[in-house]
Amino acid sequence: MTKPTYGHTTSGQRIDDELIEELAREAEAGHDVEEIVARRGKRGRPALGSAPSTVESVRLDPGLKERLTRRAEDEGVAVSEVIRAALRQHLESR
Repeated sequence: MTKPTYGHTTSGQRIDDELIEELAREAEAGHDVEEIVARRGKRGRPALGSAPSTVESVRLDPGLKERLTRRAEDEGVAVSEVIRAALRQHLESR
């Protein structure tokens, strides 16, 4: 006989009666808040610096966009990284 399954966790673990009982025992024993926080993964995009980043928009003509995309592919990086590097270089040249 197959055990009933109630779905899966985000990590792919089957939710069955055993897991539910294990989680209930853990809850009854009390939770260590620090341990729970440590279990959580970091969410969102990785930080680019010491402060939150902003998003800026620029308009690109099709030729410039094509060159930008090709450069990013050649370097194996994201388009945004090519833009950041070019902007840094431009600002430091003055």
